[in-house]
Amino acid sequence: MQRVYDNDMPRKSINTPGHAHELTFSCYHGYAFLQANRVRLWFADSIRNACAELDYRLWAYVFMPNHAHLIVRPDGHEYRVDEFLKAVKQPVSRKALAYLTENNPAWVARLSGKRGSRSERHFWQRGGGYDRNVVEPSTLESMIEYIHLNPVRKGLVERAADWEWSSAGWFEGGALNSLPPDPIPPEWITNG
Repeated sequence: MQRVYDNDMPRKSINTPGHAHELTFSCYHGYAFLQANRVRLWFADSIRNACAELDYRLWAYVFMPNHAHLIVRPDGHEYRVDEFLKAVKQPVSRKALAYLTENNPAWVARLSGKRGSRSERHFWQRGGGYDRNVVEPSTLESMIEYIHLNPVRKGLVERAADWEWSSAGWFEGGALNSLPPDPIPPEWITNG
């Protein structure tokens, strides 16, 4: 399936009230950190907490081994997607880096780098990832289908609903994880 978007939005966050956002971001150097169940549980908790704290609705998601896709919609008239991403990513990064420091310190060196004179450790790839604004129900449905089929395209499962860390199972009534997506309002669903 080809990706379909409302327009060619720049990859910089555009915080427009009423828009939903498809967010995609990766683990540092493409490492498969999201393959570990403990990390996926931390990630799910972090998403749930960020949504509650910043008044976002989680409409769809997929956690792949080395990256994630989220489709969210802020309820507020003023919001900043970069604040949401920070609220989602920082707690996971802290927990994962603390875990690695204690249980596998050799990995910490692989996650360290310099920025100027400062040393940094990374769990997520630097930068905000990709943010695509969504304004049309048909585009939203295409994006949800696209992200849900990601594990199928990668040969990880035969059916999207069989991938444990995806909202696809919730959409089909057979939830496989502890992160339920929020209901999508009727005005965002096409009748087609």
